[in-house]
Amino acid sequence: MKKTIVRGLSAGLAAAVALALAGCAGSSAGGGSVSGADYDGPKVEITFWHGWTGGAAPTIVPKLIEEFNAEHDNIVVKNVPQEWADIAAKMPLAIKAGKGPDVAVLHGDDLATYAAQKLLIPADDIIDNLGYSADDFPPAVFDKGNYDGSQYAVPWSVTPLGLFVNKEVLAKAGITEIPADKDGYVAALDALKDAGVQGEWVDGYVFTGTFEFQSLVWQFGGDLYNDDVTEATFNSDAGVEALTWMTDLVKNGYSPANVAQDGNIKALLAGETAFNWNGVWQTTNSAFGDLDWAAAPVPQIGDEKAVWSSSTHWVFPSNKGQDEDKTAAAATFVKWMNDNSLGWAETGELPAANTVREDPELLSTYPALEPFIGELEYAHYETVSPGINEANALITTAINEALTGKKTPQEALDDAKKKADAILEQNKAKYGG
Repeated sequence: MKKTIVRGLSAGLAAAVALALAGCAGSSAGGGSVSGADYDGPKVEITFWHGWTGGAAPTIVPKLIEEFNAEHDNIVVKNVPQEWADIAAKMPLAIKAGKGPDVAVLHGDDLATYAAQKLLIPADDIIDNLGYSADDFPPAVFDKGNYDGSQYAVPWSVTPLGLFVNKEVLAKAGITEIPADKDGYVAALDALKDAGVQGEWVDGYVFTGTFEFQSLVWQFGGDLYNDDVTEATFNSDAGVEALTWMTDLVKNGYSPANVAQDGNIKALLAGETAFNWNGVWQTTNSAFGDLDWAAAPVPQIGDEKAVWSSSTHWVFPSNKGQDEDKTAAAATFVKWMNDNSLGWAETGELPAANTVREDPELLSTYPALEPFIGELEYAHYETVSPGINEANALITTAINEALTGKKTPQEALDDAKKKADAILEQNKAKYGG
């Protein structure tokens, strides 16, 4: 794995950590500081919680940690992998009890929920002293760590949606070029239909129907919520147009009805369909084997280029009695991990650090990532609002209801909006704001 040069860290990081922890009851008075690129305080063990338990991550994470530990005599990172659902259940209580991790990774749509409950250290000064700004990451992703005027997170990875293509199936319809816009995509679907192939199997599940719907809403000029996330707007004209596009895939015979979860990627692998809107993580799917396949940007169906992407972020938990030495050491770990994240692409996720993604070695090692990297200029990320996931779940319900014919797209989205608005009101009372 290629090493990148670690930029020097400000010697003021320890002071920044102390200031950040000042509001945390019982914070211990450590003496560590960061000199040059490294924490230089007394030896500490820091715990790192994350949810990467499958794929290549269980191999890569320990390898990176082992390398980091070997380079740092005064920091020992303890790797604590567990399911994401277990982190959501355990970490808030553990932080309140002073038994949470010193550093963790969260998805973008969880950040505001943790921040609103004061479970994370406001890290503006820490991040400034690490030398990070929004310009170090893809457009819009850094801001996902901002809540109520404070920055709580450092981006780690991004995972945009893309178009996966079975080129052998395309050839059956005489198609040699992957379509990039609506006209080309519909023409390809028609040619595939004439050849007896349903070209895109669309499903009503989070993976990946919800991600496709959200991409289309943004392409048609809409959004999921209003600016202050007090009202759902996914039932707008843009939302109805997006969901109608999806239901028309079934209506027009381009997709079978009632596609099972993951049925679309399985159909692509089996040669039963040509196109699948799916995440960059599929580039590491060993099931592709010798299949003649390609990845491309999702086609532009609407008037604007847009694509859904998830994101993950480093955070510093505000454990009761948190040791500032451990937080300073954790900041050194975060910086080192981002600077040495080129091999993280093996997990099917794009490193968030621009310097790493722009390294020519990334694409020479992982060429299938090129179309996904290109999409980052117009990617849309998770909504930042405490408790948002409960409202987001209603979007998936609406998609499923429309695709299965239980409701029209307008009815499904209107019903989901009413319920989502009630949840947003409850969240405001629960979390403030």
